[in-house]
Amino acid sequence: MPPFTMRLPVRAFLATFAFALPATAYADATVSEAQILAGPCASCHGPGGQSPGAIPSIAGLPEADLIAALTAFRDNPPAGTTVMTRHMKGYDDAQIAALAKFFAEAEQ
Repeated sequence: MPPFTMRLPVRAFLATFAFALPATAYADATVSEAQILAGPCASCHGPGGQSPGAIPSIAGLPEADLIAALTAFRDNPPAGTTVMTRHMKGYDDAQIAALAKFFAEAEQ
């Protein structure tokens, strides 16, 4: 069997394992891991949380405020909330903390 065909199952296993990490793996997320988590945020809030339009910028906001807001969107969304509730349903507490840290440390 050629070497490249043996590597494919290993790559598939590693990719599956990466997505199966426990939530605690995100508690000390590096910037690159947080950037991956923040990818969907950029479509509305802009790269690094700097919005190009009417959507609020989130870069540089206090980390505690971001954690509170993101958790509220997930658990008890304010009236009139649109897409944020659907987005935040996919994040656990550790991931929210990583996102908050990433955006709090982003340049405004």
